[in-house]
Amino acid sequence: MADYSAYHRGPGHILFPNNAPNQHRTHPARARTPTASNRTLFNPDAPSPSRSPARQSSHSMNMYNQGHGHQGHAGMLNGRPGHHAYMPMGLNKQFQQHAQNAQHQSHGHQPHQDHAAGAHGGQYNHQHNLSGGALSTAQPHFPAAHLQNSTPSSVHSALTKAPNPHWAEQLQLAQQAREMNQSHAHARNHPSVNKNVIAGTANGASDENSKDELRNRPANDNVETTKEKHPWTTLDFGGQNLKIVTPPLFQYYTFLTKLYLNFNKLTFLPSAIGKLRSLVHLDLSLNDLRFLPSEIGMLVNLKELLLFDNQLETLPFEMGSLYKLEMLGIEGNPITEDIKSIIVEQGTKELIKYFRENAQGPEPPPERPWHSLEEEVDTGSETVTALSYNILCDKYCTQAQYGYTPEAALTWEHRRETILAELRDRNADIVCLQEIDQDSFNNFFRGRLAQKPTYYKGVFWPKSRARTMDEANANMVDGCAIFFRATKYHCHDKQLVNFSQTAINRPDMKDQQNIFNRVMPRDDIAVVAFLENLETGTRFIVGNVHVFWNPDYTDVKTVQVAILLEALTKYAERYVKWPPLTEKEKFRFTNGEDGEDEVPPVKPAPSQKYSDATQIPLLLCGDFNSLPNSGICHLITHGSLESSHDAFGGRGYGNFTKEGIRHPFKLKSSYSAIGELAFTNYTPNFVGVLDYIWYSANTLQVAGLLGDVDKDYLQRVPGFPNYHFPSDHLALYAKYLVKPRKDKKESETERERDRERRA
Repeated sequence: MADYSAYHRGPGHILFPNNAPNQHRTHPARARTPTASNRTLFNPDAPSPSRSPARQSSHSMNMYNQGHGHQGHAGMLNGRPGHHAYMPMGLNKQFQQHAQNAQHQSHGHQPHQDHAAGAHGGQYNHQHNLSGGALSTAQPHFPAAHLQNSTPSSVHSALTKAPNPHWAEQLQLAQQAREMNQSHAHARNHPSVNKNVIAGTANGASDENSKDELRNRPANDNVETTKEKHPWTTLDFGGQNLKIVTPPLFQYYTFLTKLYLNFNKLTFLPSAIGKLRSLVHLDLSLNDLRFLPSEIGMLVNLKELLLFDNQLETLPFEMGSLYKLEMLGIEGNPITEDIKSIIVEQGTKELIKYFRENAQGPEPPPERPWHSLEEEVDTGSETVTALSYNILCDKYCTQAQYGYTPEAALTWEHRRETILAELRDRNADIVCLQEIDQDSFNNFFRGRLAQKPTYYKGVFWPKSRARTMDEANANMVDGCAIFFRATKYHCHDKQLVNFSQTAINRPDMKDQQNIFNRVMPRDDIAVVAFLENLETGTRFIVGNVHVFWNPDYTDVKTVQVAILLEALTKYAERYVKWPPLTEKEKFRFTNGEDGEDEVPPVKPAPSQKYSDATQIPLLLCGDFNSLPNSGICHLITHGSLESSHDAFGGRGYGNFTKEGIRHPFKLKSSYSAIGELAFTNYTPNFVGVLDYIWYSANTLQVAGLLGDVDKDYLQRVPGFPNYHFPSDHLALYAKYLVKPRKDKKESETERERDRERRA
């Protein structure tokens, strides 16, 4: 899950800047930023609430006020009876350096910045006079446009009669925004100041954000868990005469849920705003904004975006991804009539839908790079390629689940054709698909993949719930499928691993309540196939699994994977004794559409024999719904998991929690060769690695891997699926070399010695 870094101040703190504007000072222009060895970004000497500090120099400079001579004050935190807590905005050293660098560079690189400034003489730590701990109510100096927009004479003032409750609410919020025209107005109105309660339960954000139930999807820290991890999640920079906001704010404060930049002099918003993906509330009212960056569409958790009294004539269509937005405040802007009429007459939701369905979308990304791990591959070496892909079952792919995606990109007709095109383009020897429903397997993928150029055959089982349903409903149940190139492999055996049924039938678990309450209700399954290369005689065990998704059930996931590994061990021991394939000629396999000639046969080799179960090459693919540092991944790669491991959550599961878990295979993650992908699952609520192709390292060697999605492309894509990526998961694709067998080498060496002795 996402791991945010916080600057801890203490429980319940809300951090506000210590800048108070001075509206009466003007400064001569200067050519460059003066240097001073004793410059600090924020006031380190907060005044005591019991006395008024002596007035010092009226000049101040910090990261956000780029040379405008505004006086600063400390932000109030945790105000309560008998104890007024003040705190300067003391950021860490690295953040200060970034801010200072941005301050020096901004004079030459910000086209909208006002360069008027005064000579400061090296004094930057100054304070307002405070009486009894009250914050200054000094009004900042704003251009006439702001004053005009807040009066009834404005051409964009409120309608005489609101056409609906949504627009009436917007007009009310606009009026409130115009009244919040003092520095730190939101800070003073916070309950920790006004209502004499200790901040900490809400951290500056109301409790309007309940945890979203993401069906069959894990989730990173949402807004609520973000609040729990950080002592403050709200910043109020309102009324500070800001002309620019520098990138460090967006780089280091990604945990923010509320940000107030209202009543300033901002003429543009940096594209880096898209990094604040936890924001629920963003107030940009009463500025001088002429446009919004397209990256605003990355803030998919926004519920309120207030833009009152700016100079916006249009809005970016990328805002269509803001599917949680409940209030878009545009009153007081010269917005074009076609946009304004939608929100006035139908509300915010309809405008966002209009943007979403009419957005052009990002340019197609570059092809994912191929990582070659073997400089030279012997042309005589046997290779095998494998692809694993959770294709996102149609019944899970809804507008409610993926509200940031246009409806046309969610249709199964579009997505299945895009998936089919990728499978054909990759042309892997073995393909493992998860979340493929029975109808799609039988009536779409099986027939089309059997054709040129792939010539696949497949095996499939749906989840166990399908057994209790009528045929129509059973056809909609998803499961796991293994496709293999029929011109290269023969399938000796196929098996279903039903986790819940296996668990309740184990003698050591018959009296375990957790089996009945937690494991048995989950109908996840795995599929196993035993293949043989018709040309070389090499045999393969291929497993494909979709592990239970819920992050609160790591014990269930662990039990499922343990059962799978036990089943693979049992099958491998059986396959060691499997008889050789006597009829080796290829099955006659033609293209059903154009009737082309049969695929020419190849000269077969005898079936290979294995003396030990672990000598058979093993590929284990699937959506494991587990991060690389999880107990499941530890079990797979290390071959064991102790009975007391946290993955079991302290619950009892028979011998698993009495003796631990063991398996004999030497498995490695294929992508561990490059440190894993950046993610295999990409949504606004989760970005991480959940999918793997494990391989037996004693029999196979990774020769190449399909790499990550282009990073620049992702800067404007809040999540998958979209037109270019038909699932919220990525396809994993790897190429392997089959290692020469040691026992075979020893046999050949012995035969060579016999020939030499006879000679």
